[in-house]
Amino acid sequence: MLNRPTQAPIPTTKTKATEAQVSQVAHSDPTPHSTQARPSSLDLATLWDFQDPALSEHRFRDALAKVAHPDDALILHTQIARTFGLRRRFEDARDALKALEPALATAGDEARVRHALEWGRTFASATHTASEVTMGAQATARDAYLLALATARGAKLDALSIDAIHMLAWVDRSPSDQLKWGLEALAVSLQSTQPVAQRWEASIRNNVGHALHQLGRYDEALLQFEQALALRKQQASAAAVRVAQWMVAWTLRSLNRVDEALVIQRRLAQENEDAGTPDVHVFEELEALHRAQGDATKADAAAKQALALKRARGP
Repeated sequence: MLNRPTQAPIPTTKTKATEAQVSQVAHSDPTPHSTQARPSSLDLATLWDFQDPALSEHRFRDALAKVAHPDDALILHTQIARTFGLRRRFEDARDALKALEPALATAGDEARVRHALEWGRTFASATHTASEVTMGAQATARDAYLLALATARGAKLDALSIDAIHMLAWVDRSPSDQLKWGLEALAVSLQSTQPVAQRWEASIRNNVGHALHQLGRYDEALLQFEQALALRKQQASAAAVRVAQWMVAWTLRSLNRVDEALVIQRRLAQENEDAGTPDVHVFEELEALHRAQGDATKADAAAKQALALKRARGP
């Protein structure tokens, strides 16, 4: 039922529900050198639009003309590769990343972490279907994410550590593993003094809540989703707040608190309509809630709206 795509590497962007991520990995650093801890001058969050990878690619290419440090150029190229992956152009992404490999020997920590992350994302990510994540792909992705994590930890790049941990849940996809990884990521976020790592907390709590929900631990899931909602309300994205509210309502339905869930989903349907962004997931939940109440007429109407949105969205 639930199929809310969630890629949220920049944690201030819209985060939907199907990922649950993060936990212990080896702390040994497989990279023998750490050339520098120079912080990048790039603000990648302002260049990314995860709903429009082509636009993001254009922004990254424009930014390339303005950077002076080779590490910044390398980082931008890794993000261009990522835009390919988000468009399922995995071979193009790998070719772009392979072209950067000669520069890694003298690159700084952040550039090397981002290269490893993007290499892993070409083999296992939210964009891949389950059948595409073969055992070989899993092994390659795991190695890349563990390399990224060890390097990020050694350089005290907390947000990138979280990103690497959270991606490991696209390798280890069982709910128990995803809960393990989610709790690991949450610990890093809560212990960090770095604002960019702290901003991951809402996304991570969403992921932890989703894993708990999959495990049938609905009361615990609700607590995580409510905390994620409170954090989202402190941020600037109304869309992210609506998604967080959806997660709360979804879990209330699982707890048989149908009336409470229905109030939230009705409100979300109206708010999404007002914003010009109707959400098929809201209507799917409205159908389920009306059926739970025995109201077939309203359930059928919600199902019809959901189907129309799916058809309009296309394959």
